[in-house]
Amino acid sequence: MAQAQPLRTGPQPDTGEMYLLPGETYTSISRKIGDVPLVSPLQTSRGWLLGFTIAFILLMVYFVSIAWLFIKGVGIWGINVPVAWGMDIINFVWWIGIGHAGTLISAILLLLNQGWRNSINRFAEAMTLFAVACAGLYPILHLGRPWLFYWLIPYPNTHGMWPNFRSALAWDVFAISTYASVSLVFWLVGLLPDFATLRDRATNIWAKRAYGIAALGWRGSARHWHRYEMASLLLAGLSTPLVVSVHSIISLDFAISQVPGWQVTIFPPYFVAGAVFAGFAMVILLMAPVRVWYGFQNYITMRHFDVMAKVMLATGMVVVYGYFMEVWAALYSGSRFEEYLLFNRLNGPSAWAYYGLLFCNAVAIQPLWFRRVRQSIPALIIISLIVSVGMWLERYVIIVISLEREFLPSSWDIYIPTVWDWSLYIGSFGLFFTLLFLFIRFLPMINIFEMRMFQFQENERLHRREQAGHGDTGRDIVTGKSEPGAASAD
Repeated sequence: MAQAQPLRTGPQPDTGEMYLLPGETYTSISRKIGDVPLVSPLQTSRGWLLGFTIAFILLMVYFVSIAWLFIKGVGIWGINVPVAWGMDIINFVWWIGIGHAGTLISAILLLLNQGWRNSINRFAEAMTLFAVACAGLYPILHLGRPWLFYWLIPYPNTHGMWPNFRSALAWDVFAISTYASVSLVFWLVGLLPDFATLRDRATNIWAKRAYGIAALGWRGSARHWHRYEMASLLLAGLSTPLVVSVHSIISLDFAISQVPGWQVTIFPPYFVAGAVFAGFAMVILLMAPVRVWYGFQNYITMRHFDVMAKVMLATGMVVVYGYFMEVWAALYSGSRFEEYLLFNRLNGPSAWAYYGLLFCNAVAIQPLWFRRVRQSIPALIIISLIVSVGMWLERYVIIVISLEREFLPSSWDIYIPTVWDWSLYIGSFGLFFTLLFLFIRFLPMINIFEMRMFQFQENERLHRREQAGHGDTGRDIVTGKSEPGAASAD
């Protein structure tokens, strides 16, 4: 077992063409990935301790903000009569979108048999759960009486009350709870083989017992693997509709209203594309430093970043199309309210946010058309950071600008977030990163058994090439490109 953290092994030269760099064996995969959570507590890296300390401090800011909210009520926020939805709903929609990349990578790409997902699915799935945890608290805090949140659940009671299923708030309850529960089960099922690996490799008796309990008696038998594969496919099938349905339901919170700028039919696909767009930006933003710090360059290669950048570019262009359609709908509608909303976005008091989102989400992603940019880590980090800011501004524009100027000019007002709005938002990062650092410290960030399988497939491919004598052409499992000899060997 490793005696120090982080593990820094010399990575192989990365040409940006492979999903798994050469030079890895089954033993090296288990050691490099599995020894990160098995390291002794006294040998935990200073970098991890520093990051966890900062995240924990932000988490305390989050708890203080919630406590003061419970004491004083939602009046401590900047919401007013026209802008009843402020940063609480902005942050709710933003955090939900952050988690969508994990479901897409873990479920849809599994059903499509995309092998490149193996290196990043575990991390993306964990990010999904933590983002949903941050998002799920905002509607509860927004209630005004959050201790009565259970009234939204349809349960037999003596109050004579029943949830109003025509309310978007009730839809959010079922959407978020379903999304969180299915994602959690999918994530835990995928961890079972790796829990058994950590159980067998652990030298500390308490760690061995903890991972043994979590492994649920996994022995790696043929029956276990058969049930695991069936469960994974079933959960992937259940999770796939959630990628579309969850954020579509969130978009209907706006689309069912009469507010100008909200009642457009393009919102469901527009919101889903924006969620995947923001989710992949966050995956790139978080995986780039983790990959370098723990020496995972052989497993998370430039080819992965290239593909993720392509997905981010494709979904980003769908979002840009949505921006054009919003302008077209306002001009074509013949409604003076819709036309004034467009004018207000361009010239109103919050026009800075609209121009900011156009730059962040439309202009900043255009360099991704070039392969050199897609395979440059500093460029991807900068673009992903800009996109994350831009997607937050998009939610700000949709919610705040649409509500600041309602139908009655006498009710117009400006929304100004208070220090408690910002502290709650910044504190939610503390919750997210505290959970993320705990995940990095105690669980394998990369799927060990799937990387072993990937290595086996690569060995089989090389063996087939040698037997075929470089005859016909086929598709390379690791690089995703055409390789000689694979088809003839089959």
